[in-house]
Amino acid sequence: MNAFDEIKVKETILKGIQELGFVTPFPIQAQTIPLLLDGNDVIGQAHTGTGKTASFGIPLLEHISNNGGIQGLILAPTRELAMQITTEIKKVGKFTGTKVATVYGGQGMGIQLDALRNKPEIVVATPGRLIDHINRGTIKIDNVKYMVLDEADVMLDMGFIDDIEFVLERVPENRITSLWSATMPAEILRLADKYLNEPKRVLIDADDLSGEGINQSFLVIRDREKQKYLTSFIKDNRKGQTIVFCSTKIRTRNVSRDLQKAKFNVVAIEGDMSQSRREHSMSKFRRTKADVLVATDVAARGIDVPKVGLVVNYDVPNQDMVYFHRIGRTARAGAKGNAITLVSYSSVGDWNIIKKQIKSEMTDLNQKLGIEINIPDPLKRQVGRRMTPQIRSSYGRRDGKFRSYGSGGRRTGGHRRDGPARDQYKKKKFARSSYSRNSSRKRW
Repeated sequence: MNAFDEIKVKETILKGIQELGFVTPFPIQAQTIPLLLDGNDVIGQAHTGTGKTASFGIPLLEHISNNGGIQGLILAPTRELAMQITTEIKKVGKFTGTKVATVYGGQGMGIQLDALRNKPEIVVATPGRLIDHINRGTIKIDNVKYMVLDEADVMLDMGFIDDIEFVLERVPENRITSLWSATMPAEILRLADKYLNEPKRVLIDADDLSGEGINQSFLVIRDREKQKYLTSFIKDNRKGQTIVFCSTKIRTRNVSRDLQKAKFNVVAIEGDMSQSRREHSMSKFRRTKADVLVATDVAARGIDVPKVGLVVNYDVPNQDMVYFHRIGRTARAGAKGNAITLVSYSSVGDWNIIKKQIKSEMTDLNQKLGIEINIPDPLKRQVGRRMTPQIRSSYGRRDGKFRSYGSGGRRTGGHRRDGPARDQYKKKKFARSSYSRNSSRKRW
């Protein structure tokens, strides 16, 4: 398949493809679309931003009919990704009359029940909420012809493996199933062997973690200096929007607040936000009503905004694959982009581990900008190897200096509760919690 007009699908689907301006397919699309149209099960592995949604979406639209009843079922790990998939399939199927519903946790059941009463042919769902509907009887999967597991490795990491198997055990056996994953851990392959029928494997640059098309750079600085350089990098990004990734919810809020003070048009996404606020933030960013999005990793797989020109890792991610998923939010669909990682002194060991997986050249901004690295002595011996949480938590900063707090004890009010003192504290705490306020009876 060298061009989209070569594929044999309904005229209404071709019309949608043409309106979107699709002409030449990406490699993953060229190899998987014909296989799925022929009724094969498929395992697909490719970099993010290479058109996987169209790879399974076009055959899905071809295989189902508009006679009501759920025939296509797509599982995704996050609500953001589920909504993104729904949007893309609706665009391709614009002229088909096919109805698509999205169900995910965090949204009111009433809204989803209204959508399901419209008798959609396709449902895009997160695993937990789908099972809620199945148990309630509001979604029936007896007639599913086409099953998609998107970002299967993320669903595995999030603990959804049992939920996935629950669903796969209940859909008809004579279905077409496709599984899509950026990585292929053993558990994913076991799942494929158990539930897919002689799947065709399509692995596009499976081992290439170079971040092709992305200019990658890093800067090693003190943590308290990050905000200053972040502001400067965002100002220099005049060609597109910016996404800033933080490792914690609190950090996300603080960075977002500081950027707002610096007069940037900022929105944020983090776990404690209500679903309506998350959707509002993403909608504003997608419509370019906001220039900067600050997010935790939970949103890394669900952001597909073509105008993102810069990704900043405010914190070093805890895994190399998380790094590649983060920077993959730029350079979408063959475009170019930039990614900058701000490395605090305590994260140099983690960063060195990730750097070894990157096969393309990286810009050392310390050298380019003439910024010296002055790592305190207690941390120097950790450089070059990953710092464990125990090591990292044993250092703190006072008056700009790193100091060791020791290890093995809990600091409370500047004192450690170790040994006999700790045991006495636990006994008192247990005694207080074992009796109710108005009764001497133990609460078991």
